[in-house]
This record gives sequence, structure tokens and C-alpha cells, in this order.
Amino acid sequence: MMDLSMVIPVKEESENLPELVKEIVAAIEPTGFSYEVIIIDDGSRDNTWDVVENLSKEYPFIRGFRFQFNCGKADALALGFSKAKGNYVATLDGDLQDDPLEIPKMIKILDEGYDLVSGWKIRRLDPWHKTWPSKLFNLTVSMVCGKRLHDFNCGIKAYRRSVVRYIELYGDYHRFIPVMAKWQGFRITEMPVAHRARVHGVSKYGISRLVSGFLDLVSLMFMRSFSTKPLHFFGLIGLLFMLVGLGICGYFGYEWLQTGALHVRPLLLAGGFSLVMSVQFFSLGLLGEMVNGHRKQTFPIADTLGED
Repeated sequence: MMDLSMVIPVKEESENLPELVKEIVAAIEPTGFSYEVIIIDDGSRDNTWDVVENLSKEYPFIRGFRFQFNCGKADALALGFSKAKGNYVATLDGDLQDDPLEIPKMIKILDEGYDLVSGWKIRRLDPWHKTWPSKLFNLTVSMVCGKRLHDFNCGIKAYRRSVVRYIELYGDYHRFIPVMAKWQGFRITEMPVAHRARVHGVSKYGISRLVSGFLDLVSLMFMRSFSTKPLHFFGLIGLLFMLVGLGICGYFGYEWLQTGALHVRPLLLAGGFSLVMSVQFFSLGLLGEMVNGHRKQTFPIADTLGED
């Protein structure tokens, strides 16, 4: 089996890729590892895919996949993970801000007994409006995760193969890979890594990702608690509505037996509404159970390079 798979999601990084591949060769060749580089073009609108095609002709270890449209980093990583053949899997961004020389160091830490090593950019060469929200985000995620990491969203990470096979990615959950790994019992740690200023292209991330990141964290916490048994969540709400509805309707039923008269009042309508809502929430829970049992991830792949 191959030693190392490197997964690189890119979007409009045509100017950076040739230099990045040269750096990868310089970093990995001295280790003696057998390796592959999997590049996922996430719906680029420039000539990134042409560059990937040319690089794959020059370097036989490159495998390329192109999405028909922009699906997001999580889907790109998920595809790369599903195609990886190495005992170790490393990720890094395609913007040249990550140094491939860090990867052999991370693999040494994996050999010490860890399952995932996340990069920690101690000295970030980014503007303050990216670094300070990131500090707040990482502190919050650490509290939720139960493991203090300083840079959950760092692009450069190294994994044992077993980790990427059990991590299910979609939406923007790539930010929380260490969290999901920790919750599943894997041993995670971090390693200080070099961070370099972007030379070509522009950043694909804005300050708005802070808000979306916190919302995704809430969603992830919900998924952890109820993803396998959604009926437990929706059923509980439905049960509460049912108890309220039965209580109200029971009261009016008793009154009708005593007086023989029944008048439509707002409270009676509220009781009927509660019973209807209870049925709706029970139905949502059952539907969630059915969908959860038939979920399958697909990718809108347009082109493929290399062996599959």
C-alpha cells in the first residue's frame, strides 16, 4: 500500500500550483515515501484545470478531479479522502501559504501514537480582521470539543488513514474535522507550523465565515446528539405538544360531560393545534430516521486525471 496521500482542494489557484508541486517534491522525495498528490479543482473559472492537466503529464503521481461547479472545501476534501490510497493522508491548501516541509514532521508525530495532527499557525501573516475572529472561534470550538487546539481550521493536517475513512464531511464541516475525530475517540494533537503570506491570487474567505462557523458549530452539536436517532429530538418536542393538547382537550371534555355544552374558545383551538403539531413533529422524526438510513454522498465530478 502507498505510504502517503496528499489532498489539495483548489479554487482558482493556477498561478500557485506549479510552485506548490515543486515544493512537495522537494519535501517528500528525501523521506523515501511512496506518495500521490490528489488535486480537486472546486469549480474554478480560470485555467486551474489546464494547469492540473499539464502537471499530471509532468508528474505521474498527480491525480486530478474537477467539480462541475463550486461545491465547497468540505466536499472537495471528502472526495479526496475517498480516493486516497495512502496509509497516511495529509491536506494542505493550494495558495502556497502552507509549507509542505511540515508534513514529514507531522507524520513523525503520528508515529508516536496520534491519529490526527493539526497545524497551528502561531505567527499568522493575515490581517487583523481575519486573525482576531479566528482566535475567538478557536477558543469557542475548544470549549465545545473538550480539547484545546489553537487553529482548528488550519489547512495543513496529517491523518492516519482510519480517521479519514470515518469522518463524514459536507457543508462547511471541514472546519471541525479535529472535533469530529475527537468525539469518535481518535487521539488528536497540534504542531506549530510556518505560515507564509499569499503571493498570487486572493483569499476565498471573508469575515462572514465567523458567523457561519458558529452556526455550523451549533448544527454539528445537534448532529452529534441526534443524527443517528432524529426521532429522539423531534419525538420529544412532539410528546410535549401532545401532553399540552391532551391536557387542554381533556379539560374541555370534562366540562362538556358536566354541562352538556361545548363552546369554541381560543384555548380549545390551542389544544387542537398542539395535537396537530405533535403529529407533525413525530412525522419529522420518522422521516429523519428513514433518510438517515438511506443517506449516500455523491460528487458532481466533471473530469478525472490519473488512476481511479
